[in-house]
Amino acid sequence: MKKIMVFGTFDILHPGHLNFFKQAKKLGDYLIVIIGRDKTVQKIKGRSPQNKEGERLIKVEQQKVVDRALLGNLNNPYKIIKQEKPDTIALGYDQNSFSKNLNAKIKEFDLETKIVRLKPYKSNIYKSSLLK
Repeated sequence: MKKIMVFGTFDILHPGHLNFFKQAKKLGDYLIVIIGRDKTVQKIKGRSPQNKEGERLIKVEQQKVVDRALLGNLNNPYKIIKQEKPDTIALGYDQNSFSKNLNAKIKEFDLETKIVRLKPYKSNIYKSSLLK
């Protein structure tokens, strides 16, 4: 079974996110979605998400294409990669958070995880910053 992992806030779940999940799922058999914690979102984006992490988790879990949804680790955002050992990590076309050290962490964890960048889906319409 080939495991695919994606990360995100997924605050306002929109068609761009659903396309992101579908693109990722096509890369393997089992899609794991990691939802950013409220404190992590605040730290990275400089603002709190509109929806609390528990609500965001439930909405992502309800998506049929998602096999498993988990909240990220507050202390070490890379720890979940070590725990889940995904075959592939799929990044969004504009996703920069935690991607800078990703290759180094994968090597540190002695994994052979592949990193791919997915294509945008109508980014002029379906981008969370535009949908507030």
